[in-house]
Amino acid sequence: MQAQSRVIIENVRPNLENGRYYAKGVHNDPFTVTADIFADGHDIINAHLLYMVAGKKKWLEVPFNFLGNDAWSATFILSSRHYFDYKVEAWIDYALTWHSGLIKKLEAGLQVAVELQDGLEHLRFLAKQKLDSAQKNYIKTCISLIESSKWEEASAELKNGPVEAIIRQFPEKRFKTEFDAGLQVYADREKAVFSTWYEFFPRSSSATKGVHGTFKDCEKLLPRIAEMGFDTLYFPPVHPIGYQERKGKNGSTKALSDDVGSPWAIGAPEGGHKDLLPQLGTLADFKSLINSAKELGIELAMDFALQAAPEHPYVQTHPSWFKWRSDGTVQYAENPPKKYQDILPIYFETPDHEALWEELVSIATYWVDQGIRVFRVDNPHTKPFHFWQHLIIEVKKHHNDVIFLSEAFSRPRIMEGLAKAGFTQSYSYFTWRNTKFEFIEYLTELTKTERKDYMRANFWPNTPDINPYHLQGANDTVHLIRLFLAATLSSNYGIYGPVFEQMISDAIPGKEEYLDSEKFELKHYDWAKRNRITAHITLLNQLRKENKALQRTNNIEFCAIENQQILAYFKADRHTENYILAVVNFDANNAQSGWVQLPLSQMGIAADETFTVHDLISENSYFWKGEWNFVELRPPGLPYHLFKIKKV
Repeated sequence: MQAQSRVIIENVRPNLENGRYYAKGVHNDPFTVTADIFADGHDIINAHLLYMVAGKKKWLEVPFNFLGNDAWSATFILSSRHYFDYKVEAWIDYALTWHSGLIKKLEAGLQVAVELQDGLEHLRFLAKQKLDSAQKNYIKTCISLIESSKWEEASAELKNGPVEAIIRQFPEKRFKTEFDAGLQVYADREKAVFSTWYEFFPRSSSATKGVHGTFKDCEKLLPRIAEMGFDTLYFPPVHPIGYQERKGKNGSTKALSDDVGSPWAIGAPEGGHKDLLPQLGTLADFKSLINSAKELGIELAMDFALQAAPEHPYVQTHPSWFKWRSDGTVQYAENPPKKYQDILPIYFETPDHEALWEELVSIATYWVDQGIRVFRVDNPHTKPFHFWQHLIIEVKKHHNDVIFLSEAFSRPRIMEGLAKAGFTQSYSYFTWRNTKFEFIEYLTELTKTERKDYMRANFWPNTPDINPYHLQGANDTVHLIRLFLAATLSSNYGIYGPVFEQMISDAIPGKEEYLDSEKFELKHYDWAKRNRITAHITLLNQLRKENKALQRTNNIEFCAIENQQILAYFKADRHTENYILAVVNFDANNAQSGWVQLPLSQMGIAADETFTVHDLISENSYFWKGEWNFVELRPPGLPYHLFKIKKV
């Protein structure tokens, strides 16, 4: 740093571990950088945000805006799906300082001959810049008047003319301070931040009870998935399932001859991670399913589970990729007291780690080549963070539209570490948040702290692994409440079906696990079944698509309401003037009411102005006035409102 540099730049955000990780953005969205910028004395500070697509040579720049109390912000548009580099530069703007002082003295009626002559160096600097003809003539006139000692005329020109705008357009960045920590942001496609997931087991897709489902059976179900409004269909693993140590029903260690095993026990004589379970169909069948789904606006998400069954081909061809015990057996997976004898974890500390990493990356790229662009990654918190960072970077080098969802229900720092490593979306603690306080605390953490720069939560009311206590034996109102919260709090959400919408919730006593879990057996469902929940799933997914305010998570603002059983929150998309108020009653059995406070100023509504709220669920409309308005919800009727707010 130059000794003459006086400006201090601190607290640049986003800044993940001083540039170690990149921030996350969305293609065509604005990206805002904030910083604290200050200096000694009273001179005027100026600052620019510099940015460019990574690998390019020319920086683009936008000016920072002063927010007050030494805080500044600047914004640029993520104009392409790439990494963007960005940095901050700031300087004492001697020209602006001179001009500001000159104006103050002129307004005070003081003599300014010396000040005018002092300004010649700044004006001569401007005269050398690439001015347009009008600017060039103006600056020449100012210089000529000062050199001719025509103080009054020069003062009038400099007071009333465009000199300040020209100074800002062509700043002299003398003794500038630069903050360049190798900061980057990655611009994902829209689906990274707005997606609606549906999960089911393809082997349970058959219309005939007791018959193993196929990809062709799944293809027949696509219209139902599309009708409900889902844009992402996620399958558990579709690879060959091991026979040795195969688990039976409810995870029994004694499998019967007709038990199908856990799809997460990948690998058998029929093949491994680059092969398909023969009972499901061929690669041609799988590609047909991918294409048919795409025609309906649905992307197929594939499970990426890096583990092996005992007879996976890797065990024979690459024994060093597994940890062998002293008795000559391979160490199987454990999470005491749970034992997974049918699954062998990958040994990432192997001396052959370079070949291992190369092969595991090739699994992902193989399926990308078959048409997959979305992966749900199983248990990533049990593999090295550096590996995931490497894999995601390698895949995105050639396929920048690939999305990775991290399935990690672990400690906060672990989940955050995976998000920083590059996962596009992350499973969340939503399933275990139940009270008004818990939701406000958790959503504030996700959307108002540094986590908003790198962690995109995906809210799931249930999964094959999680049958939450509040859904066990619950009625449809409870299911609707959890559905509404997931679909409107977060722009990314999903359900495991048809278990969720058909309220199948029998549990192992005292555990958040399904009794007769589908992870270990075929199921047969009435896929044509419709009920109140499927109707609301369809409606909520349609409303999410129609209202831009619901297509982002970080725009949430909680509204005051003096009732602990009611949660109210506001979402806005100011570009389309789409303003949404969600109000939900946590009490599934009793009426709850209260007065909710609205942020009227954010909608340009005056305190004494009448406006309309239209309930997108019930289709009822109301006239409201003022920031406080009364709401009431009476289960088993609708347990929530979804109001669209408009000026009269």
